[in-house]
Amino acid sequence: MADYAQMNQYLYEGNAAEVERMTKEALAEGRIVQEVLTEGLIAGMAVVGEDFKYNILYVPEVLIAARAMKAGMAVLKPLLAARDAEDASNKASVLLMGTVRGDLHDIGKNLVCMMAEGAGFEVHDIGVDQSVEKFMAAADKYEPQIIGMSALLTTTMTYMKTVIDGFEADGRTDVKFAVGGAPISQMFADEIGADGYGTDASSAVELFLKFIGHL
Repeated sequence: MADYAQMNQYLYEGNAAEVERMTKEALAEGRIVQEVLTEGLIAGMAVVGEDFKYNILYVPEVLIAARAMKAGMAVLKPLLAARDAEDASNKASVLLMGTVRGDLHDIGKNLVCMMAEGAGFEVHDIGVDQSVEKFMAAADKYEPQIIGMSALLTTTMTYMKTVIDGFEADGRTDVKFAVGGAPISQMFADEIGADGYGTDASSAVELFLKFIGHL
């Protein structure tokens, strides 16, 4: 009998081996993939995200928990891909993430990516120092519903507007833009025409879920 509460606890503690073992056992018992993903992994990561938001957990603990979640996801991903191929309506919402041109900082972005994956998003991280052309090429390839941009430097944050303006000029208005990073504020997000701003990784994922109508 799958014990999702115990699985959540192992994920919270960052016990990757146990999360992987319990994921396999749940599937062997005949549990459906979506149930294992939602109740075993996403539910556990949601607690991690909430505790991170209120400073009960800190970045190192979140990264360890995310590693445990990835161990479970590695088991589920081939099955999820097969399911999505059969039923397009089951396909996860796609998030494209990148740090803007001129900025090489990625710790915050990486944390958002991990937590977004834990919330059930299909995440594509295009890395740091990304131009508007690279964001567009990635958008063509992955067809995201949401594009997240990060910046740590005041000298690079203005490039976020360049990316948003580039998409608008090209008539691509069907994607939501979220921005974040140390120098970013809600006022700045409003000024550049972004759809939302995340103060931290947990807030960013909440914003993404609101974008797709899940909050």
